[in-house]
Amino acid sequence: MTAARDIVFARHGAAHGFAWLKDSYAMFRRVRLAWILLLISYYMMLALVDFVPLVGGFAAPLLKPVFAVGFLAAAWTQERGGVPAIRQLFQGFRSNLPALSSLGIVFVVGMLVAVGSTAAIDGGKLFDLLANPAPQNLDQDAVAQRLSDTLSDTRVQLGMLVAALCAIPTLLALWWAPALVVFQDASAVAALAASLRAAIANWRPVIRYVISVFFFGGIVPTLAGTIIALVLPPPIGRALALGLMLPYELCFVATLHIADYVSYRDVFHAGETLAPMGGPEKT
Repeated sequence: MTAARDIVFARHGAAHGFAWLKDSYAMFRRVRLAWILLLISYYMMLALVDFVPLVGGFAAPLLKPVFAVGFLAAAWTQERGGVPAIRQLFQGFRSNLPALSSLGIVFVVGMLVAVGSTAAIDGGKLFDLLANPAPQNLDQDAVAQRLSDTLSDTRVQLGMLVAALCAIPTLLALWWAPALVVFQDASAVAALAASLRAAIANWRPVIRYVISVFFFGGIVPTLAGTIIALVLPPPIGRALALGLMLPYELCFVATLHIADYVSYRDVFHAGETLAPMGGPEKT
């Protein structure tokens, strides 16, 4: 196993953050259908796991790092001249599954700690909303009002900020950890440590990347939906907004999955090129 101290990474300027997203979209655009089919298959698999009685709700988040390897394998294949395939979604089950499952446990624990931290600020209001979003004794209007009242509470908003700050170390440690486990034979602990160190060292491009993701994933769809709502009556506008935003979100989320690979390659294998594939992908 590769130790964290043996994992070398590059330090880049802020411009690389936007380049990660731009280069990832360029990869997506070349084989749109393959990536969209892979993404839809991924969500279908998570939905099936979630339906498993008793364990489904816990298993789905634990398996996310395992399925993440499928997207890494698909991007690796495309970079070598191949085409992403749905079968690659299961590559993680054949690539150090214990270490990848450990990453899933870290994700679940980290998110629970982050969400739980809000209770110290808002008295448990946000946690109650997440745990019981639609009480059976409330109608739809009352549920919407409860959501609005909770999210407009200053203490809840402060708690959400605290939760976001608490989640940052976990998210940064997990960002490149699956790739380090699979491509560099790192243990779960070494992968988490190396990913966190590399992300902190590259804080400038990381911040630029996060801002770019927020702009294209949050501001652009919101502005588009608002403009459509102002121009067209509600039934038509709602249908048009859904018809436009759903494909957009699919493309955007697929691009984000590719960006995990693109940013990993740029940070941990800067300047390296992969040999073209000699034949059809067998993994």
